[in-house]
Amino acid sequence: MKATYHKHILDFKRPSGTSRGILKQKETWFIQIVSEDKQGIGECGILRSLSIDDVPEYEKKLRWTCDNIQLGEEALLQELIAFPSIQFGVEQAFRSLNATTPFLLHPSEFTEGKEAIDINGLIWMGDETFMKSQIKDKLAAGFSCIKMKIGAIDFETEIKLLQNIRKEYSVNDIELRVDANGGFTPKNALEKLKRLSELDLHSIEQPIKQGQLQEMAQLCEVTPLPIALDEELIGVFHPSDKKKVLETIQPQFIILKPSLVGGYAGSNEWISLAAKQNIDWWITSALESNIGLNAIAQWTHTLQSKLPQGLGTGGLYTNNFNSPLIIQNGALHYDTNLMWNVPYIKNT
Repeated sequence: MKATYHKHILDFKRPSGTSRGILKQKETWFIQIVSEDKQGIGECGILRSLSIDDVPEYEKKLRWTCDNIQLGEEALLQELIAFPSIQFGVEQAFRSLNATTPFLLHPSEFTEGKEAIDINGLIWMGDETFMKSQIKDKLAAGFSCIKMKIGAIDFETEIKLLQNIRKEYSVNDIELRVDANGGFTPKNALEKLKRLSELDLHSIEQPIKQGQLQEMAQLCEVTPLPIALDEELIGVFHPSDKKKVLETIQPQFIILKPSLVGGYAGSNEWISLAAKQNIDWWITSALESNIGLNAIAQWTHTLQSKLPQGLGTGGLYTNNFNSPLIIQNGALHYDTNLMWNVPYIKNT
């Protein structure tokens, strides 16, 4: 059994605005395992400036992982505790290697094309005209859940955009989520949450910056709008620390990005701990290529969550890999008539 790694730069179709600036490209890495006549691939979806494993020795750790692939999945995951994106790549690669075909990691009615996964339509940060056009496009595309990133423009303008949606679509027609990416302060957060709650929103992600456990706990205790933890989960590795975060803050929801929280194993740990406190959750991709998105989507379907998931990022790039993943009427489908085309894997 041998392993290699490859770097791949994904190019955005249109520069995409986030709280960490404008994204034009997205770096990602692949681990490929070959054993006799079988091959497997996994994506290590690092997000520079956000991933806890965004460190100078990242590529060195990838090389070490490939050099020591004979240790096996379980041992490698223990050694890679501080590198959650590589953990997830390793999990994918071993499942891919052992699958009947390299991209059928979790066979289900989803991969048979019989069921779909409800997802939210993502509205990127930008000026008012751009955000309005995105909202119009998502509604026309049949989405019943829209997630809007806020904090890039004036708060009053963002409120107005949400008000305009609500004038036309009631809470029964469209579910609205907002993501502040830590853009509020502990001093102004509650007042802003009160304003937003008047618009019948489903939830708000990470209203204040991560790492302020007591301030976030106080906010969750009195908030008029359900709060979902996102960045707060990044870099929390051990079960006891995860338990402390949830018990201290007591959020209404948590959001799991496998590439940022340690793949399937790390995500399942959060889900198990959250269930004990009646905290609900949903899964979100983290700008992976279709290889990583496929691994997340197939696994997500097996969890049978009733909430819309955040898995609508496959169409962002000009040079993504052809795959059976398509979006129709606000849901992610696996079209069995479409083929994979990945240069790293033969006969896809």
